[in-house]
Parts: sequence; C-alpha cells; structure tokens
Amino acid sequence: MPHAVIVRQLVAELERVGIDPTQMVAGLTSRAEEALRALKALPDGAGPAAFLAELRNRSAAVGSHGTVDPSRNGGPPHA
Repeated sequence: MPHAVIVRQLVAELERVGIDPTQMVAGLTSRAEEALRALKALPDGAGPAAFLAELRNRSAAVGSHGTVDPSRNGGPPHA
C-alpha cells in the first residue's frame, strides 16, 4: 500500500477514535499497519489511552519468535 494512503488512513482512524493526529507522538515504535489494526479495533471516540492500550495488548500477544499467542486472541493457550 502506498505510504500516502497509509498516512491518510492513520489520520482518519486517529480522528475517528478521538485522537488529535497533530498531537500524536511521532516516535511510536509500531509499524503503520499494526497501528491501523489497533485503531480499527476501537470504537469511535475511544481516545488515546485506549489506542495505546490496544497497541500494548497486540504487542504482548506476539511471542518471542514473532508468532501470535492464541491465548491472547481468543484461542486456546499453548500446551
């Protein structure tokens, strides 16, 4: 996806959940695609705290080998 399209989507999603994109921290350590997934999971007006919590939850769900822990995403826990 072209960078300009991703940026427009990020700005639109940030505004939708109640985050002023001009005040968003530029140094987020998340990839744009991951930030978009986190934003799209939130309800309208959720706010910055909910966005950051969703990013933390998503990053915590990724195991040390880059795989998603299914117990963090509604699946059965690892045996």
